[in-house]
Amino acid sequence: MTQLRIGVLGAARIVPMALVRPAARVPEAVVAAIAARDPQRARRFAAKHGIATVHDGYQALVDDPEIDAVYNPLPNALHAEWTLKAIAAGKHVLCEKPFTSNAAQAREVADAAAAAGLVVMEAFHYRYHPLAARMREIVDSGELGPVRSIEVAMCFPLPSFDDIRYSYPLGGGALMDAGCYAVNCLRLLGDGTPEVTTARAKLRGPDIDRAMTAELRFPDGSAGRITASMWSAKVLDISVRVVGDRGELKVVNFVAPQIYHRLSVRTAAARRHERVRGEQTYTYQLRAFADAVLRDGPVLTSAEDAVVTMTLIDEIYRAAGMRLRGA
Repeated sequence: MTQLRIGVLGAARIVPMALVRPAARVPEAVVAAIAARDPQRARRFAAKHGIATVHDGYQALVDDPEIDAVYNPLPNALHAEWTLKAIAAGKHVLCEKPFTSNAAQAREVADAAAAAGLVVMEAFHYRYHPLAARMREIVDSGELGPVRSIEVAMCFPLPSFDDIRYSYPLGGGALMDAGCYAVNCLRLLGDGTPEVTTARAKLRGPDIDRAMTAELRFPDGSAGRITASMWSAKVLDISVRVVGDRGELKVVNFVAPQIYHRLSVRTAAARRHERVRGEQTYTYQLRAFADAVLRDGPVLTSAEDAVVTMTLIDEIYRAAGMRLRGA
């Protein structure tokens, strides 16, 4: 195999940005097929974006022998079901975050991927941009001294309350949609897997968190905090703050740094700003996915890694007194 042929489950709004346009920059990947609940919508999408094959349904796509891999941007509640079906059909999978509805589902998917020997990657695209590596490099360098606290915020306004991200049956909630980034980034910068100590949700109905805050504790004693919201007084905040004994690191917009970001490091000796240049995060992600499938390249956001993130999300929901997604 010299080129990865990818089929898309659903004509979701994210597909052009996350896959179609990056594929134009990654010669080793081609978007070869699509299926959607509405076949007419799939045909229109395919015609607009130059996708050669349109299937009548999701199962027909995952069974297509001309497809090597599946991109799964379906609603959260469908991630596990269709990733498992793709694995059963022998397909590699790039699955949108959050990986599944809960940790039990993530464990099932990870076990299936391992048994089949397939690449199953969670689409935390920011992890593949050089900024993510640079943040971790600064923490590991010792420049900040022993880390005492890490705070990650992922807050944006989504006042469209009929959006699927406010649907419990579809796996919605601020922690699932925005907060999964914050949990993942907290894990990236912390030492080991933290435990959840407290959590507090602001609700939109009985089961949907429109905002969530959680306090965590890492094995080395350092504190972690995540703030996530789709509708709260904190309208927009996508940031990281790491405080050590000798300094602090602040990053604004770690999720889409190619648009704009600001990285600053302050110590007793000096303060500096850095600009980490790079391509679109989704381009790096697709290149890494193709490399993993074609040449056994490294996967930063593996199915096993997703189990840990989903376990923490479950623990945060429990600490906030809420039902788990998919329960």
